[in-house]
Amino acid sequence: MDASKAESSGLLSKAQLSGHQRFPPTPPDTDRESTDSSLEPSDTEAGASSPNGDKSSAPKLPLYPLPPRSKPDNTVLTEDLKTPDNHVTRDPRLIRLTGTHPFNVEAPLSNLYDEGFLTTKDLHYVRNHGAVPRVEDSEIMDWEFTIEGMVNNPIRMTLADLMRDYEHQTYPITLVCAGNRRKEQNIVRKTKGFSWGAAGLSTSLWTGIAIGDLLKAAMPQHGARYVCFEGADKLPNGYYGTSIKLSWALDAERGVMLAHKMNGETLPPDHGKPLRVVIPGQIGGRSVKWLKRIIVTKEPSSNWYHIYDNRVLPTMIGPEISADLPETWKDERYAIYDLNTNSATCYPDHNEILDLRGSQSAYNVRGYAYAGGGKRITRVEVTLDKGKTWILADISYPEDQYRLASEGEILYGGRIDMSWRESCFCWCFWDLDIPIAQLQAADDIMVRAMDEAMMVQPRDMYWSVLGMMNNPWFRVVIHKESHKLRFEHPTQPALMPGGWMERVKKAGGNLTNGYWGEQLAGEAEVVTTAEPAKETCMINEKIKRTISLEEFKAHDGEDEPWFAVNGEVYDGTGFLEGHPGGPISITGAAGQDASEEFLAIHSENAKGMLVNYHIGTLDKASQALLANDEEVQPEGVPPRAVFLQHKMWTRAILSAKRSVSPDTKIFTFDLDHADQEVGLPVGQHLTMRLRDPVTREAILRAYTPISSTSAKGKLDVLIKIYRDAPTQKGGRMTQALDSIPLGHFVDFKGPHGKFEYLGRGLCRVSGRERRVRRFIMVCGGSGITPIYAVLRAVLMDREDPTCCVVLNGNRNEEDILCRAELDAMMTDNEHKYRLNYVLSRPGPAWTGRRGRVDADLIANEVGPCASTDGGDLVLVCGPKPLEESVLSIFTGMGWNKDGMLFF
Repeated sequence: MDASKAESSGLLSKAQLSGHQRFPPTPPDTDRESTDSSLEPSDTEAGASSPNGDKSSAPKLPLYPLPPRSKPDNTVLTEDLKTPDNHVTRDPRLIRLTGTHPFNVEAPLSNLYDEGFLTTKDLHYVRNHGAVPRVEDSEIMDWEFTIEGMVNNPIRMTLADLMRDYEHQTYPITLVCAGNRRKEQNIVRKTKGFSWGAAGLSTSLWTGIAIGDLLKAAMPQHGARYVCFEGADKLPNGYYGTSIKLSWALDAERGVMLAHKMNGETLPPDHGKPLRVVIPGQIGGRSVKWLKRIIVTKEPSSNWYHIYDNRVLPTMIGPEISADLPETWKDERYAIYDLNTNSATCYPDHNEILDLRGSQSAYNVRGYAYAGGGKRITRVEVTLDKGKTWILADISYPEDQYRLASEGEILYGGRIDMSWRESCFCWCFWDLDIPIAQLQAADDIMVRAMDEAMMVQPRDMYWSVLGMMNNPWFRVVIHKESHKLRFEHPTQPALMPGGWMERVKKAGGNLTNGYWGEQLAGEAEVVTTAEPAKETCMINEKIKRTISLEEFKAHDGEDEPWFAVNGEVYDGTGFLEGHPGGPISITGAAGQDASEEFLAIHSENAKGMLVNYHIGTLDKASQALLANDEEVQPEGVPPRAVFLQHKMWTRAILSAKRSVSPDTKIFTFDLDHADQEVGLPVGQHLTMRLRDPVTREAILRAYTPISSTSAKGKLDVLIKIYRDAPTQKGGRMTQALDSIPLGHFVDFKGPHGKFEYLGRGLCRVSGRERRVRRFIMVCGGSGITPIYAVLRAVLMDREDPTCCVVLNGNRNEEDILCRAELDAMMTDNEHKYRLNYVLSRPGPAWTGRRGRVDADLIANEVGPCASTDGGDLVLVCGPKPLEESVLSIFTGMGWNKDGMLFF
């Protein structure tokens, strides 16, 4: 396409044709260092001639942008040293969205925009689900991948084969994460996704081979409709994989490629080294990195990540109920492929100040826009009065400059195959000069874009459970301050505070009221009776002591256990005896950042008690180092004889689920090896941790397994699943466990608890030994598990003289858990074991006791408090109403609280 034709078609502006670009500058850099001779356009590669027309007197500059120079001094960052990514160099400017690991980042929005049309590898956003596969430079050419499935000619080839046998292409492609701008949705209502800002997109020059050429060589069979991709990144739910339609992959207009270079360089590790799929116009989640398999199929991918990620479910489906809708997740109507139309304002930046005392008469408002499926953005409009009137902005399309490349022109070893293609694969830039006086009179600046299919950004948000494809009008609030204007963006990425949405919500505003949560002039004042949530104070304001990491780590033992919560240091020595979970619950956290565990499982009352144990604050450097000190059993260490560790999380793989009642299942986990012992003393419990695969948010709960203490290689945990009901929310952990597939790992830590049964009547309570002649065991529902562990230990030892009375209260027969085991233990144990079932809602066939565990039952089966020497010990575990009732009954009968233990 020649310049005159391009200009008349409206693809290029005169400013672009003259080489001038007002928007993000991408000046050609002809003084680049490179080890790859194909990185620079040669004299035979078309470019602009010298101003005097002498093609030999000056180096040729291309008409199209070249990438800015990458930073030469990036290193492996401190926070990555203790993660599996300790081989990857990264730019410290990137904003981490999911903590230290895995690596999910975006650049500061202004930095991304300033870098221009093309993004360096330094600031390109990254979406990793797990560890980055390590591929040495010497292994790149030997990297193997396959094309298999419904093909007549299966192919297995190396990267060297691919590069040798197929034609290479180079062209710019914008990749966008489907979660771009998700933070806005998370503020309205928490989704299952982590908080992307507005910089979850980047553009690079990609070099590779058209996937259609490979697929044609493999010869898809009749009936094949999809192409599945699978990477080398092993994750909790298998290898990452997804699929697209076969017809899309074969369509040259769509530009799907297998890329091996990014901006002329070998793919960086974070971006798929050495081979990845790049799919223009579709969400980044379809562009699989570290590619190993291409599978041609009749149906869409069955990969876990294809089904449970990158979907926009109907807005009425919330996080709580989504786990119970497997068929909804599998519905391809909700799968995301093409990007939707979106735009954002980059300048004015968040908290940017415009001084009104200067001579400036107008401000150049500017930002980006993009569309999906190869469609072109055709207009960008700005409003200063909340949509009553609109102003057209100017649009720049730097992508079109590549269409002017000469036929056969080579860049970075690939042909610039752009002149014939009508599709748009890249973001564009918009700008508008707004008079200062108009900005002074406005409350906000809002922008919306439209594509060539006349699809325009919506005014209001479409909230969905994964928070994807968020694209309502982008609103920047204008604050009038003394002699200046201050601009405020909607949000800031990750956990960074700031943004008008967060401010409005904290003030009690309704972000879904149709007016962006703010009260308009003339609108009646909204009266709210809800009090803002109060945060529990966990520090002693009088304490000003600063504690170093060295001093903190010196207290990682049992004598003076110090632990940290939110950067504050607490001395747990004074609570070793009184802690409900026993002293090991505190000593297990000694010398560690216990924030995640403490905040996840403790009540507001417990948080308030921390004030009494607060002794100081870690210095900032120590806080950063401690927060990155993830205590997880590293891979590659020799197998241990005992599975549980009380100071370190250890992973086990979910291998089976077995229903034992309508709402209860036994979850079986495989340990490290068949001879490994669990390591849980009788009467104690362990903590299970499950992370949401999208948000990485931790869910922790304590459980007592039903596996015997001597069991090896396997761990069985009986769990009652509390599902959501119209009147109350269900259990977060139980529903999450029920939704994860077999093969998923769960983290375990332990043992915990202040009670341990040592055998033959000897037990230890809060570190002190005591003798017991009789256990009175009261339980209900899944509270049977700790009771069952102690009961089994007593009855399996024929030399143990301890007697046991069990009062097991439930609603109906289906709720009686471990019933077969409890009944079987009656054999040969009638002399020391009495078992009583009581049902509050029995069926007509029930012949046993009816009602509840009440005073009459306890008086009849237990008798009065006759023991004064501590020979009886009451063990209680069940729902809170049961525990409260039992406590009242026993104390009313004269029992001392010291003789009662609540699990």
